Amino acid sequence: MDIDLETNLPPDALDGMQHLVSDRAVRGETVLLNMGPQHPSTHGVLRLLLELDGEVVVNCVPDIGFLHTGIEKNMEAKTYLKAEVMTDRLDYLNNLGNNLTYVMAIEKLADLDVPPRAQAIRVLLTELQRIASHLVWLGTHALDAAAMSVFLYCFRERERILDIFEMVSGQRMMTTYFRPGGLWRDVTSGFEAAVRDFVSYFPPRVTEYDRLLTKNPIFLRRTKEIGYLEPEVALRHGVTGPMLRAAGIEFDLRKAQPYSGYELYDFDVPTHTDSDTYARYLMRMEEMRQSIRIVEQALNKLPLGPVRSNNRKYVPPPRSELGTSMEAVIHHFKLWTEGFIPPKGSVYVATESPRGELGVFLESDGGPKPYRVHWRTPSFTNIQILPILARGHLVADLVLLIGTVDILLGDVDR
Repeated sequence: MDIDLETNLPPDALDGMQHLVSDRAVRGETVLLNMGPQHPSTHGVLRLLLELDGEVVVNCVPDIGFLHTGIEKNMEAKTYLKAEVMTDRLDYLNNLGNNLTYVMAIEKLADLDVPPRAQAIRVLLTELQRIASHLVWLGTHALDAAAMSVFLYCFRERERILDIFEMVSGQRMMTTYFRPGGLWRDVTSGFEAAVRDFVSYFPPRVTEYDRLLTKNPIFLRRTKEIGYLEPEVALRHGVTGPMLRAAGIEFDLRKAQPYSGYELYDFDVPTHTDSDTYARYLMRMEEMRQSIRIVEQALNKLPLGPVRSNNRKYVPPPRSELGTSMEAVIHHFKLWTEGFIPPKGSVYVATESPRGELGVFLESDGGPKPYRVHWRTPSFTNIQILPILARGHLVADLVLLIGTVDILLGDVDR
């Protein structure tokens, strides 16, 4: 393979990215290095074009698109209900949160009601999903800093949450459990006991992670004053989620624009002002504690009643009716083959995912398939801040900086 001796890269390595590197790179004073797209520490199929002055990062250019699946256009080719399975594949650590955002958009478009019991179960499971996502982040982030034990402990706790998801939906990850107008079905008989067991089990585990990492001198040296992000820069780039709150800006859609009944729950929105890698670690640790508070409250006041709307225009009949009513069978068949038809119009619905603002723009042209589906994903926005975080730091810090953004490439590329 031909190599340009000045840039240390193949001739086509820049491929239209020449304007993103400095004049020093053009003159051969710095080294250009490819990191990825298949690198064991990039948390996904991500290519980083690095400009290095020795061990110091002069510039870092994320090159995305290696995981592009065309989910938005694929959703537009399916009926509203059949398209929901694609939402699980966006941010594959926030499956239920993706489901919730999409079905809330349909409910807003169709003016579809949701029973109180379904709302409470949605909040409960979405917060468990947030904890599971943060556990993956914490485990892999600690592993990037060579802390193996925390990784194993975090995945141990995540298994309990995935068992609860499997209990109610039959699936550990790709649940598609939330449906327009409510839920696929009510929770099983052992659900409350399993959640209460987790609520009592989990807080001491967070304290255990705290003891292992929070004052660990090696972890502190790898994270304190690394990757500082100015609040104004964060706002200018549209950064949301823990990244923004660690910069001292208290913005959480669950409080700012409550949805799905979040206004009924008492919880805090933690913030920090240091805005470095360590501050973002503290943020996510506290968020897990707050999520457990919400889960416990939802469980304690879980109302009785139906879990699906009675609006038969959009919601299939109960399975119990299929054996006794031919009308119910026909209704069920037509909903699943032809789909429902919401009125013409467009809506935007946003929720607070573990990574920040997750929004979907949904437009109906009066047909059974969405005319336009467009996702506003937090990972796509937040990854754009990586060059600012990395500049001036060592290559050894770069892996932790990727982790501190907490990107999911399925969320970025779509």
